[in-house]
Amino acid sequence: MDDLNALAEEHLTAARASAHGRSAHLVLQEPPLRQTVIALTEGTALDEHNAPPAASLLVLRGGVRLTSASGDAELTAGTLHPIPQERHGLLALSDAVVLLTAVND
Repeated sequence: MDDLNALAEEHLTAARASAHGRSAHLVLQEPPLRQTVIALTEGTALDEHNAPPAASLLVLRGGVRLTSASGDAELTAGTLHPIPQERHGLLALSDAVVLLTAVND
């Protein structure tokens, strides 16, 4: 069993030390389900990319902006939000950690 608070702290520390401002860890892989902790430093972005068939984002720390053609959503700690079924990106508005849950084909 993984401690999400400990993983959030560990990967936020790693993201702060990284030249790219990010760190990620695959927490669970039980096909078709995948859960990944992603830490981003303030101002770091995940460029626009395709969406899996179903996914959600749970903000564990900080704040992020989920960007997509259908509209942006600003999310803060404790917020659970579906990922739109279109190309999207993610921007850290402050140092942030999210849990990405995705169902792949």
